[in-house]
Amino acid sequence: MTHDTTAAGGADFALSFDTVATQYATARPSYPPELLDTVEQLAGLDPGGLRGATALDVGAGTGIATRLLRERGARAIAVEPGPGMGAELRRTLPDVPLVRALGDALPFADASVDLVTYAQSWHWTDPARSVPEALRVLRPGGALALWWNVPDPDVEWAAAQEARLQARLPGYHAHGISSDAPRLIAGLGLTPAPTPVFRQLHWTRRIPVDLHLAHLGSRSYFAVMGPQESRPVLEDERAHLLRRFPDGVVEDAYALDLTVVRRP
Repeated sequence: MTHDTTAAGGADFALSFDTVATQYATARPSYPPELLDTVEQLAGLDPGGLRGATALDVGAGTGIATRLLRERGARAIAVEPGPGMGAELRRTLPDVPLVRALGDALPFADASVDLVTYAQSWHWTDPARSVPEALRVLRPGGALALWWNVPDPDVEWAAAQEARLQARLPGYHAHGISSDAPRLIAGLGLTPAPTPVFRQLHWTRRIPVDLHLAHLGSRSYFAVMGPQESRPVLEDERAHLLRRFPDGVVEDAYALDLTVVRRP
């Protein structure tokens, strides 16, 4: 799911993805190859340690991260509440178990999985419920990993686009809580206190302008607005992008914010 609203709220936003599930699957970026290497490292695993691990991908959406976990050799289980998103995941990953549930109440036994991941989705949960739930279902030594692709604030054109959208769209949240996750988790008052570790990875992808705009349109804010209200905003962004990228190919720039918490 996306990064563009705040944690623990906005059910209309959270379920809005069902209206753009196919667009989401087509336009959303994946993640850089070093992501799961870094997850293994921060989780205290040897290289390749995800092979054979049981991994819950919570808020799996259309299965972008689920696919990467499976390709890594993990026994991936997708957890996704939205029927439209779940249908898209089922279409492309028919052999992956799909459970309709929320991260605030995981229907899994205590100490039953090795890894719990939230790719672009943890901000839809109530941290005071979702973190204890993740720690409950993790085996000792298991890990909770949260990550978000966000427009790279160190790249001028990407930062300028986010600033334009914030100025134009009341309530638009540029970066949600991705970099605040360690502070939020550490402040929950859990015993024993978890020790979140944060890393940021920078990466790019080259895509046509239309695909970049489809990506923007798949964000929850635009999905809730609907196509009629979204169209003029996206057309203005098209004009800005073509001035910056006259060949029509955008070098999308991301900062991937990753937080990992190990269960003692």
